[in-house]
Amino acid sequence: MGLMDTIKGWFGKGKDSAGDVAEKAGDVAEGAWDKTKDVAGDVAKKAGDVAEGAWDKTKDVAEDIKDKFDGDDDGDAAAE
Repeated sequence: MGLMDTIKGWFGKGKDSAGDVAEKAGDVAEGAWDKTKDVAGDVAKKAGDVAEGAWDKTKDVAEDIKDKFDGDDDGDAAAE
């Protein structure tokens, strides 16, 4: 029975070690997920700000083009 007890002891220690490793890995994974969400939120905010600026610029250019076709601009084309 001594050999069986030794083998059971090895597996018991291995199971405990595996549980500890799994717990630590879970903690690390949770921390990584939280960091990923934070970074993704920052990127989304910055991208939103850039997109908003691009949209404003696009609207301005579109209005300028419309004004030129309508003859409402203050440039040389209206004087002709």
